[in-house]
Amino acid sequence: MKAHQRFRHCPSCGEAFPGGAAADPLRCGACGFVYYFGPTCATAALLIDAAGRALFIRRAKAPAEGQLGMPGGFIGEGETAEEAVRREFVEEVGFAPEELDFLCSYPNSYDYKGVTYPVLDFFFVARARGDEEPQALDGVASVHWLDPLAVDPAEIAFPSMVQALECYRRRRDPARPGFLLPEGAMRD
Repeated sequence: MKAHQRFRHCPSCGEAFPGGAAADPLRCGACGFVYYFGPTCATAALLIDAAGRALFIRRAKAPAEGQLGMPGGFIGEGETAEEAVRREFVEEVGFAPEELDFLCSYPNSYDYKGVTYPVLDFFFVARARGDEEPQALDGVASVHWLDPLAVDPAEIAFPSMVQALECYRRRRDPARPGFLLPEGAMRD
């Protein structure tokens, strides 16, 4: 069920919606309140070590429990995407990447407790310093250093992460692990 379908009453005046559910955008005939349902934002990063391996987490919770993902999560109010991905890294694996390079963004949907939330995911690439010791913390069953070129897309938690991995595969600099080629120099 899409998020707007959960609204049965106007959040401003409390008037019931005709037909029992709000449309998108939500328009209240009683008080004139209008609400546009847009995506929430999330962020994640591929942390690449000197050998070209990427840090993946195995998710401990639904949605996509047991599948691989990149450390990351929802962006909080007042946070930039970069601040959020650093916070999420600390919460999930115990440390934050220093330098972040923007990779791409992709739309996604997040099914949680019967509601499908539209999400816009922002992806970054970071380089490991070499002294990181990732731990499986909040919402993480385990951590793994894997070759991002060999990870099976069927094991990845969300379609947007599969697309981001494909973007990384096209844009990675084969001579410098964790660095990206300019978009105009992308390989096929």
